[in-house]
Amino acid sequence: MEDKKIKTEDKPKEAAQGAAETVARDIYGGKTNDRRGGGREGGHGRKGFSRDARPKEEMEQRILEVARVTRVMAGGKRMNFRACVAIGDRKGNVGVGLGKGADVTMAVNKAVNRAKKVLINVPMVNETIPHAVTHKMGAARMILKPAKKGRGVIAGGVTRVILELAGVKNVTSKTLGSKNKINNARCTIEALQSLRRSELPETGKEAKKEITAK
Repeated sequence: MEDKKIKTEDKPKEAAQGAAETVARDIYGGKTNDRRGGGREGGHGRKGFSRDARPKEEMEQRILEVARVTRVMAGGKRMNFRACVAIGDRKGNVGVGLGKGADVTMAVNKAVNRAKKVLINVPMVNETIPHAVTHKMGAARMILKPAKKGRGVIAGGVTRVILELAGVKNVTSKTLGSKNKINNARCTIEALQSLRRSELPETGKEAKKEITAK
């Protein structure tokens, strides 16, 4: 009788273990019975795939603004939240997204997903921007100028957050016109997007040599 009880008790455990192996095989592409093992199908083997071996997301996100918006409808008012989020890897990639949702968490998640789709790459030379730029978008106007090493980021508001997430360590900026955070963030992104590389093409170098020779 005791042997039969042991066998019947082991069946649910075996079934649960088999289900876990099936789910792990579908997700990770191999068995994960022993995490310390080095098998071909699971564990930390060369041909296997483990949870620790997955690439980690290096994007850093900062909330620029969270506002409560109200929409008047028949029968009353509907209240939602709007979030403006900036993300960047401090290596030249940065983006700004806007999202709306019934709560703050949903709005932030939508904004982050939107920002990931509109990432831009900022050209940098010696940890600063390659040249000065003045950009205007609507009522917002932005001026960005390169700075010497050790000068730091001279900026305020959302412009400072975006420049830090982009990885620019030395820059001088000035925000003119509008005080709207969303417009200033979009204007800053467009100003960074309008930057050009300082490297000259081969034809440009040859033309410059000919001009100096004359």
